Amino acid sequence: MNSKISIKNSTFDLLNNFENKSAEEKARHRPLVLKQLVHAIGRLPEPASGQTYQRWQVFARIAGADLSLAKLFESHCDALSILHELGYTTLNDNQIWAVWAAEGGPAPLQIENNRCYGIKPWCSGAEFIQKALVSFKDKQGQAQLCMVDLNQPSITIDLEQWQAAGMQGTRTARVTFEDTAIELIGERNAYLARPGFWHGAAGVAACWYGAAVRLMEELQHSCLVAPNSFKKMYLGELARQLAVTREYFQYTARRIDAQPELSHEREIRILRAQTEQCCLAVMEGVGKALGARPFCEQATFAQLMADLPVFIRQSHAAFDDEQIAEQCLQEQVAWVL
Repeated sequence: MNSKISIKNSTFDLLNNFENKSAEEKARHRPLVLKQLVHAIGRLPEPASGQTYQRWQVFARIAGADLSLAKLFESHCDALSILHELGYTTLNDNQIWAVWAAEGGPAPLQIENNRCYGIKPWCSGAEFIQKALVSFKDKQGQAQLCMVDLNQPSITIDLEQWQAAGMQGTRTARVTFEDTAIELIGERNAYLARPGFWHGAAGVAACWYGAAVRLMEELQHSCLVAPNSFKKMYLGELARQLAVTREYFQYTARRIDAQPELSHEREIRILRAQTEQCCLAVMEGVGKALGARPFCEQATFAQLMADLPVFIRQSHAAFDDEQIAEQCLQEQVAWVL
């Protein structure tokens, strides 16, 4: 990895060993491996600190081994970055964090006197993480963030609501809070208004991209050991898309590091849309090129093919395109060379 971040060989060994485990073993060991990764890699450089691209490289590498693991690790890192950006710079513990920011549900969270009531949907890692940053709307409808220690008896975890076949390894739950102690984090709207909100959104796209690269490695290997012209045509076509997407990751990272005070929302929305399109093309093209065998006989390939369509739906698709258009209309954009 071309990176200033020091990743020990033992960390790569950890990922390789985990990737080679059966689905049942992965389910049992994923919380432990997550903890080991957090300990081995340590605190990643914050987004916009000069090593944004290298931060994304780490997410992509983990995603190639296991998307659920990458989702949990990225969420932990995002939580620490949010706390850092909102002024909690002295935080130093070895606990595993998550960001729970999905909206909706049958009983939206209510906060009163630093106590929490209600239901939060789609809470990844709820069984085994220790702390979470949880979003909610205050009585004026403003976005707010609170910190919750999950070792409280007033918290109930329901895993039955997650019906997706993909991303099962995140152990995503519906969490109910009944008079749960919380700590408010930041001012109203600070969570959404900070530049890092969009910087973090790009980190999610790096996870998608890492999974696509791993799928492409299967096609590349097949072209080497059993070449034919049709597989090579798929390989060439998809290589073009991956190369363009990687260049836009690099471009966006440079923009973020050069102007860390800006959100770069338009560029990041474009990056996420481009990455989604690239991943969809890889899933379709690799599947056509290799046929049914890897879906049925290769565990990592099959799991990535199940997980990636679920994870990538964090993209807002046409809604993002509409927002890109709005920003293009508000700002002068030159597409000419």
